[in-house]
Amino acid sequence: MAPVSVSGRPRALITGASSGIGMAFAERLAREGYDLALVARRRGRLEGLADRLRADPGVEADVICADLTDPKDLVKVEARISGDDALVLLVNNAGFGGYQPFASAEPRVLDNLIDIHVRTVTQLTRAALTGMIRRRQGWIINISSLLALTGTLPPNPLPHRATYAAAKAYMLTFTQAIAGELHGTGVGVQVCLPGRVRTEFHTSQGIDISKWPPMMTADDIVTASLAALARGEVVCIPGLADPALFDRIGEMQIAIFRGAALQPQLAERYCPSASKA
Repeated sequence: MAPVSVSGRPRALITGASSGIGMAFAERLAREGYDLALVARRRGRLEGLADRLRADPGVEADVICADLTDPKDLVKVEARISGDDALVLLVNNAGFGGYQPFASAEPRVLDNLIDIHVRTVTQLTRAALTGMIRRRQGWIINISSLLALTGTLPPNPLPHRATYAAAKAYMLTFTQAIAGELHGTGVGVQVCLPGRVRTEFHTSQGIDISKWPPMMTADDIVTASLAALARGEVVCIPGLADPALFDRIGEMQIAIFRGAALQPQLAERYCPSASKA
């Protein structure tokens, strides 16, 4: 049986909980028997969400106002996670797009993209795993993006996204690798790769979505993620009808690794003789 809070319910901590997918996770998990620890920068939004969740008798909802690009705030959230024996679910959802051509992007924006998608995910996952492994129960969900798979695609019609997509690709590989380490511990991890979702994520960056085709909702993403978690899927792609397509990527990666890692000499095309031909 999972450890519980003083209310007798297990707890989930959600970053980026003030809107969109994070808020949808909070609302769904409260209905499914969890207490919540809600993390985001906007205190007013968090307080409003917490008040709504507490309207359901027995629900505890704690507000943790934090800017996760600020090292001091990140340490504060890490400490909260490390000291919470009732925590059974961490949802690393906080993020922003910062879509700009790489060569002209402000260094501060690039730093923040790395901080929120790489450093924060890494450190909060580490903070959560220690206790989860000791208790032999827990789950971590990392919200990545389909853009993690788009490194070879041009920026039109997709946005300029070099750092964002690379950071989301980190989340994918990071989660897949940890899944292998956690075998037999009772702890599970998942990385979720949504496509376009109807939230303020796009409009907050000044993107006009009025002419876009229909999109999934934040509730759809939560439904897919929790169903995938129950199925033990490490990678959840909510809009992918044929998961074998993604499996082929993994198969090709293994084939490339095996084809190159054990070779004691250069591929012929890189040999000096090849350049003279």
